Amino acid sequence: MPAFVEVILPLNLNKTFTYEVSEHDARRIVPGMRLAVPFGKNKIYTALAIELHSNAPTLYEAKPIDQILDETPTVTPEQIEHWKWIASYYMCAIGDVYRSAMPSGLLLESETLIRLNPDVLPETMELDSDEAAVIEALKKQSSIKIQEVLTILGKKTVFPVIKKMMAKKLVSLEEIVSENYKPKLKRYIRLFPEFENGDNLEMLLELLKNAPKQKDILLQYFQLKASERQAIPVTRLLEESGASAVQLKSLIEKEIFEEYYLQRDRVDFSDRQENRDLQLSPAQDEAFESILESFKSHDVSLMHGVTSSGKTEVYIKIIERVIESGSQVLYLLPEIVLTAQLVMRLTAHFGNKVAVYHSRYTSNERIEVWNQILESSEKAQVVIGARSALFLPFKSLGLIIIDEEHEQTFKQQDPAPRYHARDASIVLATYFGAKVLLGSATPSIESYFNAKSGKFGLVELSERYGNATLPEVSVIDLKDSYFRKKMTGHFSQELIEGIKSALDAKEQVILFQNRRGYSPVLECMSCGHVPHCTQCDVSLTYHKAKGQLRCHYCGSSMAFPTHCHACHSPELQTKGFGTEQIELELKEIFPSAKTARMDQDTTRGKFAFEKLIHEFRERDIDILVGTQMLAKGLDFDNVSLVGIMNADTMLYHPDFRALERSFQMMTQVAGRAGRSQKQGKVLIQTYNPTHTIVRQVTANDYVPMYRDQLHERHIYHYPPYARLLRLTFRHRDYDKVKEAAQWTANVLRQQINIPVLGPEEPTVARIRNEYIRNILIKIPQETPLSGTKKTIQRILDSFESISQFRPVKVTVNVDFY
Repeated sequence: MPAFVEVILPLNLNKTFTYEVSEHDARRIVPGMRLAVPFGKNKIYTALAIELHSNAPTLYEAKPIDQILDETPTVTPEQIEHWKWIASYYMCAIGDVYRSAMPSGLLLESETLIRLNPDVLPETMELDSDEAAVIEALKKQSSIKIQEVLTILGKKTVFPVIKKMMAKKLVSLEEIVSENYKPKLKRYIRLFPEFENGDNLEMLLELLKNAPKQKDILLQYFQLKASERQAIPVTRLLEESGASAVQLKSLIEKEIFEEYYLQRDRVDFSDRQENRDLQLSPAQDEAFESILESFKSHDVSLMHGVTSSGKTEVYIKIIERVIESGSQVLYLLPEIVLTAQLVMRLTAHFGNKVAVYHSRYTSNERIEVWNQILESSEKAQVVIGARSALFLPFKSLGLIIIDEEHEQTFKQQDPAPRYHARDASIVLATYFGAKVLLGSATPSIESYFNAKSGKFGLVELSERYGNATLPEVSVIDLKDSYFRKKMTGHFSQELIEGIKSALDAKEQVILFQNRRGYSPVLECMSCGHVPHCTQCDVSLTYHKAKGQLRCHYCGSSMAFPTHCHACHSPELQTKGFGTEQIELELKEIFPSAKTARMDQDTTRGKFAFEKLIHEFRERDIDILVGTQMLAKGLDFDNVSLVGIMNADTMLYHPDFRALERSFQMMTQVAGRAGRSQKQGKVLIQTYNPTHTIVRQVTANDYVPMYRDQLHERHIYHYPPYARLLRLTFRHRDYDKVKEAAQWTANVLRQQINIPVLGPEEPTVARIRNEYIRNILIKIPQETPLSGTKKTIQRILDSFESISQFRPVKVTVNVDFY
């Protein structure tokens, strides 16, 4: 009886594919295993087996699989079900979910090898210089890769050359799949067994009497062996003995020592654990007990704790309880940059039971963590990561902690799948019967609404740890300061005096400006021309350190102009300011202070953020200027002053969440101040000091802000009273994208009886030379969600069938906020 396997391919394809397998392979294959399968004309991909059956496909002839890549499943049944849910709920291809979820090192694609045809003699044919170079290389080795041909010929494309050679039957092409992951091997040293007894040792020392350095290595080996009684790394032996690798090699060649290799983890926290008992404050202990009680009746609980209330200590206590029961814990953070500080705190408590998973780890490091979790290793009982960590192969998940749950970075925007990690985690927990704990000082409106309506449990932690008081918040009227000429650059007199007082007291300062670069606009004072990106409808940002104007959407850049591009006037002036300009002004006002900047430009390297955090914690930096990175859960005990340079850039953003996010951002930044015994101070510079949100931040009034925003959301049908779904249309032809979006909007209004807004141009209506149109669909809570999505998907399928619209790219973003 024929056997077939259903697979998912790591491509933008919204269906599974059927392949034929032999009877022998059918007995070996288990759902969750990776298979190498042919797809298309000659490519081989890593497919994921999800089902074995005996039903041949009706629309195409099933191809046989190429090979089985795993001995045991790499993906668990719970993962497969979760990925299917993500594809269904967020209306994306299951192949996109699979590709996004798996570490790239486990998604093998075939490489094209070029081989010389043994039946043809190149010497008898006329060859051009490129063909001759390829043939010469093939004479030295049996096959070469396409990438190697690029290097040999020094060209950007070599396919025309290869095509000509194939036409002459000089070469043939072959596809191969090779494993990229290589375990880390550490080199160790040991004596040959015959030298282990005392008699032979004396003889050995006599043998080396004329080689003092080699004798020193041997004596140092015995010393290390006696004191540590464990495997001795080659590097340690050379370091302790002061000998060279050449001298050690001589001992190996004399067969006195033998070297061997052991597999080691690339990331290891075994040396970080500190034996200390964590003591909770009465308020923390009460919150801890309340969470445990809440979990009895709710699967999801929200801990609303003020900044510096010690939420992390409560999390640690709950994690202790969960891992003692033999379950795994997933701890999600909104930003990779936050992992460094949290890893230090958790590894000090749990040691090597902690694993870290995020995109700044190398492919090999991520594969090791994947395998540890798959094997339910003790080294991965607590997993810390950014949103992608929820795709890991958990087998006994008991708790998911989502810290700073309000952060918008939990929502993946591009590429697909455009999932929200908080919501997807709650669904993941249901497959294991696990609990979910959300934590924030400024919860999202939706989460707090769910907690207040009884869907989630709610725990309040309203006092700071260690009797620390909330900072004193003052508002500075920029209009008045400019009018009275009390400004130095972008600093009011009050802010300068506050910084000076903090520096005199040997305390640190954080300044927040949510815009990087030196200036967002460069304007000609003669004709008013502003340089814009040639590919996007946005002005170029001036980065003074690199002497560039740069687009923050597509990344293109140009040298800073000396004259206006329109009228050639040299009168150019910057408008607005970013973190780079603030940093330079600080160095002029406070030349003796050590100033640093934390934004996307200064934290690009793998360890750049950790280095900045370490220097600031060690008080090597006096003033830290940064963007929203500063607002996300960082803990510094010597910061006495926080300055918000301009609150208005957040308040007037064209987004229904602008006021909520302004409150969250300013409150979180303010929370970095006064986290020890001394009360901190926060200074907010604004042109609108009477704005409701500014007053609510000043008083730390979350509940009034929540009520105000909820009232407006109810009136205008925004979440939590409706689901939002956005369709985005992109194409290089302005008229084509406009026509396609209008057609879709008209059909949607005919087919679904719910609000359809647009099509409209977004704030930036062209990115990378593609024009953009958006359609916003508001799905009321009482309207069936799945039925509405099916109707929308059916309309999109019809859209794809219209030839004139087919080149227009459409993306669907469910819960896009």
